[in-house]
Amino acid sequence: MDLNSESVKKVLSKYKYRDVAIEELQKVSRVHTDMEVKSGTYTFNDSLQKDLLKLVGNIPVGYQGHSYNLPVLLWLLDSFPFTPPMCFLRPTSSMVIREGKHVDSKGRIHLPGLHNWDHPKSSVNGLLAEMTAKFEEEPPLSTKPSAHVVTPNDLLAFVANLKVNEGGNRPDQEVKVCVIGGGDLGIAAVLSIMAKCCVDKLVLIDIPESSTKGGTMDLEIFSLPKVEVSKDLSASAGSKVVVVTANAWSDEQSYLSVVQTNVDMYRGIIPHLAQLSPKAVLLIASQPVDIMTHVAWRQSHLLPSQVIGVGCNLDSERLSHIINISLVANNTGKQAWVIGELSENKVAVWGNMEPGTDQLQALTPVSNSTKPLMDRALEMLKGRGQRSWSVGLSIAGIIHSIVTDQRKTHSVTTLAEGWGGIGSKVFLSLPCILGENGSTRLPGVSLGSEEEMTLRESVACQVNLFMQLRL
Repeated sequence: MDLNSESVKKVLSKYKYRDVAIEELQKVSRVHTDMEVKSGTYTFNDSLQKDLLKLVGNIPVGYQGHSYNLPVLLWLLDSFPFTPPMCFLRPTSSMVIREGKHVDSKGRIHLPGLHNWDHPKSSVNGLLAEMTAKFEEEPPLSTKPSAHVVTPNDLLAFVANLKVNEGGNRPDQEVKVCVIGGGDLGIAAVLSIMAKCCVDKLVLIDIPESSTKGGTMDLEIFSLPKVEVSKDLSASAGSKVVVVTANAWSDEQSYLSVVQTNVDMYRGIIPHLAQLSPKAVLLIASQPVDIMTHVAWRQSHLLPSQVIGVGCNLDSERLSHIINISLVANNTGKQAWVIGELSENKVAVWGNMEPGTDQLQALTPVSNSTKPLMDRALEMLKGRGQRSWSVGLSIAGIIHSIVTDQRKTHSVTTLAEGWGGIGSKVFLSLPCILGENGSTRLPGVSLGSEEEMTLRESVACQVNLFMQLRL
């Protein structure tokens, strides 16, 4: 594997985690000596084109006593290896794709290893080994039949029982959570976390830069157990989760100026928070949450899995509750999710639940048959604003999943690049598995034309706004 060619070096220099990416590629080279790394231009579903690295080669697959070389192609996003590769088959002219559990009609490969990608636990070598094992049970390619060749018998369908560990155990080390911002939302978050989560220490920091103030004096007066009130960011050191609820709204008239005020405030606190708690999960609740989560990720230099926003978690919980209570007769074994931008441009999808559990198995778009059901539920959801206490409860639910390593799925704001063909570095609410190391994004899903247009509109608006901000 040649990492020294000029074309590869040029593209590799733009990778956010260049040194870690090189180390991962070297590990691949030691195990798969014929695997090549090349540069190329990938076109995403939103028509964005980007120069990326790709791994090209063959993996050995055994079937019915014979060994075959299966040609594969792995595109590596510029946030690799902390985001999974986009994997495809490379059928020759004499081959035909056999669409199945792990391969779609376009040759895109879908595996549990991609579904639950979590570097450094996950690796390309592990992914290639999984491909070999799965494709030995269900070969994804076959020879094109001719007039003189008998079509092979249908293979037994491979049923994947993906079970995500429920977790729920308290870690041995002290669990410390910090809330930044002493306004109504900060106080609501503190009270909700103390009621919902098993934490050993909770610190509320009322920073002077924030315009949201009010209740810290009452917390000091009534002395809640395990709760410390401070005005010093250093009190957050060693936190497992840091929640940022602070806003610094100005009196400026333009939306851009108002957002810029928050960005300027973040510049003074986010890098310090990341230095004081480098292993923490940053949970952003400042507004607008999609933009501010992106800003926090840029300013903290933490991994994408460590920086999430409250996003559409509350909307998703409400929507599922409405469907389960009011429309249960029409809906079995599914959960509704709100994804995308925390605005009017929300998109709803179904989540198929694994039988007998509360774990999400796969996402499916709203079909023509289920659209009336979803539309009715979304209409019932309108007018239910997000009050401080309701967002506080949502924050507590997210934190509970993290500190107990519950591995539960939430719709939270996360880096959306590569999901469903999104090529831009934007942050949107997407279903993610949450645990002690942060978030693991679930794979993309093909949406209907209306929903995809809505999502693209959100992406375009975010990209436009982000280009105007001074970071």
